Amino acid sequence: MKKIRILFAEDHLVLRQSVCASLQKEKDLVVVGEAGDGEEAVRLVRELNPDVILMDISMPKLNGIEATRQI
Repeated sequence: MKKIRILFAEDHLVLRQSVCASLQKEKDLVVVGEAGDGEEAVRLVRELNPDVILMDISMPKLNGIEATRQI
């Protein structure tokens, strides 16, 4: 069974770590990348080609809405 590849973009480190740890417990999910700001999210999407992106809206450098537009 193919796992769903997830990129999680969230600027709050503790929240990001907690959510990623929870997602990793699911057998059919794998977190392939974590981004702490919108610019990093855009870069990682190009590098990792995830199936799903969980994007925070309010982030530094590039907000989640603009990052999503660029993706």
